[in-house]
Amino acid sequence: MTAVVNDELWSAIGDPTRRRMLDLLLAGTAETASSLSEHLPVTRQAIAKHLAVLDRAGLVHGATSGREKRYRVDDDQLARAVAQLAAVGDAWDARLHRVKRIAEQIQQAQNDQ
Repeated sequence: MTAVVNDELWSAIGDPTRRRMLDLLLAGTAETASSLSEHLPVTRQAIAKHLAVLDRAGLVHGATSGREKRYRVDDDQLARAVAQLAAVGDAWDARLHRVKRIAEQIQQAQNDQ
């Protein structure tokens, strides 16, 4: 059982600043680079770079509104990320279950000696 993982997606989500940005966008707290910079301890230039990474991964999309871009989270891509995380969790649960079963067999064999 192998979980298929989109490395670009998980690389984007792996950064704590980008996860915080996703939280802010999902909560409706912020939707522009300027408004995001009010909530994060990084420069506006860093915010723009993080948004570009999230955009390349398909997690956010920007639409020009006046002089700024307004960003929104792509619900479908976020759902794919959640599904991938669940699949990875299931795969590790299965692996750990097999390890436990092997350890129990070894323990039983030692008890039988």
